[in-house]
Amino acid sequence: MIANPDNDNNYDGPMVFIIIGKGYETDGGEGVELHVMLRAPDDDAAVREALNALSEEGFIEADLDQIGMLTEVPSDEPHASAYKGALEGEVAIIRFR
Repeated sequence: MIANPDNDNNYDGPMVFIIIGKGYETDGGEGVELHVMLRAPDDDAAVREALNALSEEGFIEADLDQIGMLTEVPSDEPHASAYKGALEGEVAIIRFR
């Protein structure tokens, strides 16, 4: 029996995810490039929470392209502030126009 399984669920630090994608605020409209940063117990929960937050912000559709877990604290803005917000339980949405 394996005592310590080797998977992402054993990460010792806070599990802060970054999701990269595009959100659409109007049907057939041009999408907005975005990064969503949030704290979640796993990647499935992170995707659900990100989609809920995007919906609350008025996005009617989203194409989520990549998801990853941050292992280091970002030093550049706006990601540094978004990371801090994610640690405090917020879902940070960074829009690129």
